Amino acid sequence: MGGIVEILSNIWEGLQKLGVSVPTLLTQVVSFIILLVILRFVAYKPIMRMLDERSKRVKESLEQAEAVKEQSARTEEELKKQLEGAGRESQERIARAVKAGEEVKQKAQEEAKSEAEVLLGRARTEIQRERDDAIGEVRREFADLTVLAAGKVIEKSLNKEEHRELIEKVLEESSTKKKE
Repeated sequence: MGGIVEILSNIWEGLQKLGVSVPTLLTQVVSFIILLVILRFVAYKPIMRMLDERSKRVKESLEQAEAVKEQSARTEEELKKQLEGAGRESQERIARAVKAGEEVKQKAQEEAKSEAEVLLGRARTEIQRERDDAIGEVRREFADLTVLAAGKVIEKSLNKEEHRELIEKVLEESSTKKKE
């Protein structure tokens, strides 16, 4: 033990030569150690606890962010599927609408055609009736003219009614011969 005491006394003298007060140094070292012990209980443990909690919150936030990212990816995939389905559905609706439009167009054309045929039939009937009326009118006028001409030729006046009947009979006979 004598060696340790000698070493300490050499250190003590060396420090005094440097201008360091050993009792002040020992007081400062003890104070520093006490400060470290106090800081360990007062600051270090609460700070470490706070850092552990923060680390835990950061870890939980990262886990939540990963869960949100996965949920976002699933949602995006679902949206893509829905958009594809909506695209197919809209194409089908467009195709049905085009088909319905074609059917309506075709039906309208058929209705217009049948209506045109009805109108043509009516027009033909009307034309035939007017033709028959005109022919009848021409026959009557022709009969009157013939009676007048015959009256002048014979120089006597025939009974208009008898003469008209005679002309109509002749005209009917000529019409039936033409039809044959």
